[in-house]
Amino acid sequence: MISSSFFIFFLIFSSSYAAIQDFCVADYTAPPSSAGYSCKNPSDVNVGDFCVADYTAPPSPAGYSCKNPSDVKVDDFVYSGLGVPGNSSNINKFILKTAFVAQFPGLNGLGISLARGDLEVGGVSPMHSHRGASEAILIAEGKVISGFIALDNKAYVKTLKKGDIMVLPQGLLHFQVNAGDTPALIFASFSSDNPGVQVLETALFQNDLHTELIAQTTLLDTTEIKKLKCLLGGTN
Repeated sequence: MISSSFFIFFLIFSSSYAAIQDFCVADYTAPPSSAGYSCKNPSDVNVGDFCVADYTAPPSPAGYSCKNPSDVKVDDFVYSGLGVPGNSSNINKFILKTAFVAQFPGLNGLGISLARGDLEVGGVSPMHSHRGASEAILIAEGKVISGFIALDNKAYVKTLKKGDIMVLPQGLLHFQVNAGDTPALIFASFSSDNPGVQVLETALFQNDLHTELIAQTTLLDTTEIKKLKCLLGGTN
């Protein structure tokens, strides 16, 4: 039987160890090694509970600066924008509504975000990637074919039903297709507050890159490229 004193010591040791492992702020007073900088003493680091995005200041590549804690309200941690579907009347019959840090200030610095995807019958979330995050999708309604392409060009594809979850690794091209005869609803979570997104079809055909260059670099026919540029709003 574990004694009470040992149990208390175990709790203290575990808490201390966990706190040390939560972060490692670089100690610039010590020279870096081949493995990187050593860690500051945790007692010398001022880590706040949160950093609500300050939209009055411009964002940097590192994210938003923090709102003054005295100005933070509970509504900064609540977002209601995913409760209703968006307008999916478009060429793909699909709409994505995001709860990223640009819309939801309480996410700033927390490394998470969410989104809602609505797919009409026949709808498609076209091939795209998120440079800054892995993604997990939950099928809330309908039947969806989902998949991604690994760097070795192997495709991983599965037909998902209501309640199924699929993980889509960071940076890989992936897609979803409504495979049912009713609208489909997907909720997605990301491992970043700002995962970024690049859609393949718009990257190729909604730009001002010359058609001839696209043809040379993709092996697509120039007639088809011009048709798609016209459809998606590209030029040249």
